[in-house]
Amino acid sequence: MSRQRRTFTPTFKREAACLVLDQGYSHAEAARSLGLVESALRRWVHQLQQERDGVTPASKALTPEQQKIQELEARITRLEREKSILKKATALLMSEDLERTR
Repeated sequence: MSRQRRTFTPTFKREAACLVLDQGYSHAEAARSLGLVESALRRWVHQLQQERDGVTPASKALTPEQQKIQELEARITRLEREKSILKKATALLMSEDLERTR
């Protein structure tokens, strides 16, 4: 029988990492008290430290500011794709117009 993988919200991860970074708990103490694997907590602590230093993570962000940055970056990417599609469509339509007038 396989164990079901537990999932944690970004808020929980941030609060767990804050125990180590802000409240002085050791990784082992915090992991034990929350019923976590220490390696997961270490990852979250490392990610939170990077986010506080202004590094946008590749995975789901923990801090609200970094979450907003990720949302805005995704929106920019989508808008750039749409702009590119519209540019190509305009060029195609213009070339068809030129061929008709010849």
